[in-house]
Amino acid sequence: MKTKKLLALVCAGMMALSLAACGGGSAPAPAPSNDGAAPADSGAAAPAAAQNITLVLSQRDEWLSTLVDGATAAAAEMGVTLTTVDCQSDASKGIQFVETAKNAGEQVVIVNLVDPAQAQQIIESAGDMKIVFVNRTPDDMARLNDNVVYVGSNEMDSGRYQGEALAKYFKDKGQTEIKYILLNGILGQTSTTNRTLSVLQTLEANGITATEATAPLVANYERPKAMDMIKPLLGTTEYDCIISNNDAMALGAIEALESANMDPSEKPIVGIDCTADGAAAVAAGKMYMTVFQNADGQGRGALQAAMNLVNGAPLNEGTEFEVDAENPHILWVPFEPVDASNVADYQ
Repeated sequence: MKTKKLLALVCAGMMALSLAACGGGSAPAPAPSNDGAAPADSGAAAPAAAQNITLVLSQRDEWLSTLVDGATAAAAEMGVTLTTVDCQSDASKGIQFVETAKNAGEQVVIVNLVDPAQAQQIIESAGDMKIVFVNRTPDDMARLNDNVVYVGSNEMDSGRYQGEALAKYFKDKGQTEIKYILLNGILGQTSTTNRTLSVLQTLEANGITATEATAPLVANYERPKAMDMIKPLLGTTEYDCIISNNDAMALGAIEALESANMDPSEKPIVGIDCTADGAAAVAAGKMYMTVFQNADGQGRGALQAAMNLVNGAPLNEGTEFEVDAENPHILWVPFEPVDASNVADYQ
């Protein structure tokens, strides 16, 4: 995937931060992996120790790994020591990792939530630490304030792009009534809810009457699970398109079709994220379109926002991204629609 250059280097004066190290008071968390590069030792008697930041990751997948890579690259450019820890989808580990960062004397923590409802517990566990929630929104955006911010993409835009592409496809065929198969991500997550809501709202707004070909399939953003769920439907269920909350599940649907000797290009399959495999599927004509979610940009934006919080700088300083017009504690990294006409720009 083509990585876009998103951030300017922070000014040299920003690096004058220091942190005093202190012992951890909570039970030790599983050993973290240090994905950041520590700055070179100047040889002086610690005049200004590097800023230490922990990135608490909900889990490891292709997309989130790219987010980590973006944050790691930004940390190296800024002279920040970034430590990434993986909750492995265990919400309790998220609390533990945040407490460990607080006890280590860190001033700010970046959190990719396992569960949106966990946000308030994270805030309470952080104490005086500032927090950057990234990619997954808290259950209540009213929790955001001068010390707690969000960096991510507006999920209502992702489904809107899917809906607009599908509406055009069917209108060009003279078809205004369709049946769809929906592959849902993790139920209860804002991304799942808003991606689904926005695509269906957009179809309706564009004059397409869309009805379920089957009950929504909850594949939890997982490629193998989506493949297993689609297989039994092939040859038994009439449908006009497959709508997926992410690329991984869309790719699982493609694999199911191909394993049944069916051509996945015959009916549009749409995804979200524009992963490397997703972009390749669009280029090959197997996936009708996807929506680029800038993982690198979110990682870099979260790291920059963390430094801005510590330094008292504007949330979007040093980025190309815009703060929400109504909520100054949200930094939006825009989605971008990707189809056969522009997929080469994302490979």
